[in-house]
Amino acid sequence: MRFLVSLRGALAALLCLLLVQHGAAVQAKNLGAHPKPRASTAQGTPAKSKARGTEARKTPTARSKAARPAAPAPAPALRDGQAEERLLQVLELTRQGQTREALAQAERLVRDYPHFQLAQLAQLALGDLLAARARPLQQPGDVPITLHTEARATLLELRTELQRRVEARSARPAQAKVPSQFLELAPRYRHAIAVDASRSRLYLFENTPQGLRLVADYYASVGKLGIEKSVEGDQRTPLGVYFITSRLDPATLRDFYGAGALPLNYPNPLDQLRGKTGSGIWLHGTPPDQFARAPQATDGCVALANPDLERLLRTVEPRNTPVVIARQLDWVAPQSVQAEHKAFEAVLDGWRSAKTAGDMQRLMSFYAPDFQGQRKTTLAQWATELHTETQALRGREIELKDKAILRWTDSMDTMVVTFGEVASGSRTGPVKRQFWARRGKHWQIIYEGVIG
Repeated sequence: MRFLVSLRGALAALLCLLLVQHGAAVQAKNLGAHPKPRASTAQGTPAKSKARGTEARKTPTARSKAARPAAPAPAPALRDGQAEERLLQVLELTRQGQTREALAQAERLVRDYPHFQLAQLAQLALGDLLAARARPLQQPGDVPITLHTEARATLLELRTELQRRVEARSARPAQAKVPSQFLELAPRYRHAIAVDASRSRLYLFENTPQGLRLVADYYASVGKLGIEKSVEGDQRTPLGVYFITSRLDPATLRDFYGAGALPLNYPNPLDQLRGKTGSGIWLHGTPPDQFARAPQATDGCVALANPDLERLLRTVEPRNTPVVIARQLDWVAPQSVQAEHKAFEAVLDGWRSAKTAGDMQRLMSFYAPDFQGQRKTTLAQWATELHTETQALRGREIELKDKAILRWTDSMDTMVVTFGEVASGSRTGPVKRQFWARRGKHWQIIYEGVIG
C-alpha cells in the first residue's frame, strides 16, 4: 500500500518535472500530491513460446507491476500513432494551463488504451495536480525519500519513454531529408525503414518517383542492454543494414509478440564476417496487456505498439524492404550525397563491364583478398565460379536491374548492393547481393551471394 501511495505521488511530480523541462509555465510551489491507494493484482507467468525468436517472455518487471491494470479490456481499433498524438495533446493542454480539459482527455485516452502506461501517468498526475492538497512539492520532480526502489526504476523508464516521445515531436526531420544510408532504391522497393536507437524511434518511408518520403514515425523499444549486438543472448539490438525476410502470422505466435512479427536477416554477411552470432531479430508488437515497452526492454528485437506494427504489416513487403538500424540517424538532403553515389556507381559499372567482357584479371581486381562468398567460399573458389559464369555469358552484355544501394559506416565504410543480374536476351536472372568495403581510396567486394 505504501508503495502505491508513493508511486502515485511520484507520478504527479514526474509529470510536473517533464512539463517544466519542455517549457511549461507551471508553478510548482502550490502543487501537491493527493495520494489515494490503487488496487493492484500480480500478473501470472505466461506460457512458453512455440515460435522461434530472440525474445523470451518473463514474469512482468517492476514497470508492468507498478503501472498496469490487472484486468485487460481490448483496445479499440484506432489508427497507428493515435495514442501518442493524443498523449502529446494532453501535455500541450497542461502546458497551456488547461488542466481540467487535459484530465478529461487523459481519462478518455486511458479508456481507449487501458494499458498505455504513460496515459495512466498523465491521468493520475493531472488528478493529483488538481487536488493539490496533501504534500507541497519542494521542487519540480520532487519524489518522496521513502519511494520504493521498484517505483524509482518504473519512474525512470516512464520518464525516459515520455522524454523520447516529446523530443521526437520537436526534432522530427524536415520532409526533404532522408537518412544518409539510403543512396538508391529501385521502384520495386516500395518502402524503407530506419530506426534511430538514440531517440527510440522507427521511421517509415515510401519510395516515390521523387525519392523517399517520410510517411510515419513511431516510438520503438530496443535491447535491454542497448545496441551493437555481437553474440547470442547479449540482449542487444544489432546495428547495420538489414532486410525484412518474411511476415509472421500472429496466429502462429504466442501473444507476447502482439500483432505479429517481421523477421530481419541478422546476422547479415558483414556481421558474419565479423564473427557475430545470434538469430531471431524481429520487428514485433507487444502483448495484449501492454501497450508499449520501456525504451530498452527487449532481448534484441525492435518492439512497437500493436497499432503501429499493424501499419507496417499492412504496408511493407518482405525481401524488398531495407531496414537500417543506427545508433543515431544522420539526416541529409539527397542531393548532398549524389557525388559519392555517382563515384561508387562508376566503380560498380566497372565491375559489370569487366564481367561482361570476361576479363578475369580486371574482374578479380574488384575482389578483396579477404573476400568470402556464399557457403563461405574462398576467393580462389569464387574465381572458379566467376570464370564459369563469364564463359556462359559468351560476351553478352549484363545489366544490373532493380538496384538498391545502401551505405553503412562504422569502423569500416561499406556499401550494400542488391540487384538482378540479367544477361542480354534474357528476361530474368539471379538476384545478387554484394558487400563492398572501402580500402584506402578503392572499393572492393568482401562478400557476394545469390539471394533469389
